Amino acid sequence: MTQKERCLKAVAEKVSSCRKCELSKNRKKTVPGTGKPDAKVMVIGEAPGKNEDEQGLPFVGRAGSILDEALEKAGKKREDVFITNVVKCRPPNNRDPRKKEVESCNEYLEKQIKTVDPDIILPVGNHALQRVLSKKKISQHRGKIYKKNGRKYMPTYHPAATIYNRKIRPRFEKDIQKAFEGG
Repeated sequence: MTQKERCLKAVAEKVSSCRKCELSKNRKKTVPGTGKPDAKVMVIGEAPGKNEDEQGLPFVGRAGSILDEALEKAGKKREDVFITNVVKCRPPNNRDPRKKEVESCNEYLEKQIKTVDPDIILPVGNHALQRVLSKKKISQHRGKIYKKNGRKYMPTYHPAATIYNRKIRPRFEKDIQKAFEGG
């Protein structure tokens, strides 16, 4: 096992026993993240949904299928990236994560970013954009490259948003492709 694998495993173990916020009370499984420990691209979503809570893996529902398809169109697979969320437990009824919940998971996300050390990070959706770059309105920031603390970020739409607004799916897919081209 590599040092990065050990580090990510340690984060996952800490997440699995975490009781820092209310989300721990109703979760079925924690969803720390998964993927290539030395991935060039990291995808950061908002929070686990129902399917993720049941399986303990990020982006495994309909949104996950859309992400997988976009990765495939870019010539990549899920195994080529590291995928995680801002919060590691499902909020009840898929509500937005609360500030305290986001803050409770912050150390885990920061450790994952530091460990994987990706070339580019894709915050997907408004909540990930807000947490990672302190910006609002994904539609104004998607596809643009931002630099923060020596890292490159390129926000894009959440894959679930493309279910409800099919017009943005080509832009989402283009952003995924662009990430692998270095932004």
